[in-house]
Amino acid sequence: MDQITLSPRHLHAFTEVGFRVAGRSGVPGAMRALRQVIALEAYDFVAYDPVTGRHRSLISAGYARVDGDAAEEYARLVPYRRAMEARVPLAMGAPGTERYFRRHLEPYGWHGGLTTPLFLPEGRYTGLLHLNARDPGAFSGQADALLGAVSPTLAHVTDLNRCVIDPAGLPPGFRVAAFDRAGTRRDVAGAPASEAVAAEPAMAELAGEFIDSGELSRRGLWLDGSGRWREVRLLRAGVGPHGALRGAIVAERPCDLPYDLTGREIDVITHVALGDSNPQIAATLMLSVRTVTTHLEHIFAKLGCESRTRLTTKVLAEGLCRLRV
Repeated sequence: MDQITLSPRHLHAFTEVGFRVAGRSGVPGAMRALRQVIALEAYDFVAYDPVTGRHRSLISAGYARVDGDAAEEYARLVPYRRAMEARVPLAMGAPGTERYFRRHLEPYGWHGGLTTPLFLPEGRYTGLLHLNARDPGAFSGQADALLGAVSPTLAHVTDLNRCVIDPAGLPPGFRVAAFDRAGTRRDVAGAPASEAVAAEPAMAELAGEFIDSGELSRRGLWLDGSGRWREVRLLRAGVGPHGALRGAIVAERPCDLPYDLTGREIDVITHVALGDSNPQIAATLMLSVRTVTTHLEHIFAKLGCESRTRLTTKVLAEGLCRLRV
């Protein structure tokens, strides 16, 4: 990108754009700040969903929203693909876009303007932004370069991997995945993705049950499909665009079983925490009552507990139950 000399007015507007995107006023506040340097009348943020590989209109104002199919059609246009590769804005009605412009934009009141591909500072593509103005001169001069400079900040608006996570934040050293209530799994921006969670179809059901439970967090142990034990933490989170959907973060890391416990002892502990009696545990795990009693003797000794009540308290506090995955 060519070097840009910004006036104090431009610098103030760009600072405000970043502040508004991160703050409570969000997109409307950011676009009000952008209007200080570009006389735009309408905008349409189109998000790219990495789960489906498709585009859809997310937030718009000024004119009627461009429908979802139209957004996907625009993203497939050759001129826009070239603009993506070069990471530069594309003028509305540019060669190769005329038919699209007449069919999908002019009927809703769009006249002229720019479409800007949106890439986060680390280079991940999140969608596009249509800007419109009646004045043909609104996007003349340095408008292209100015929009290119501010687009990494605006890219956060269309980042569907952006989550609003519990203030305690993600635990260090864990790999994560996010789920909404519909079971859609997403990576979490800025956090390492969990391949183990992605490979377990039942994890979406667990996340959904956790979301419905009303709990703020949950801990437990999980034996994954490869036979590896993992420490798991579930955290309440908002997912999707601006954290608008109820969701959960599933964070995991490989671990050895604590206190020299065995897998079968973890199973027994889990049922004790559920309030099951020895005969109930024996029936569920297909063991004899005598075997269950022996397991409990070993468990009490390893965890230093003298009663089922103290055992349950310790198990729940330290996340020693086996998660139902």
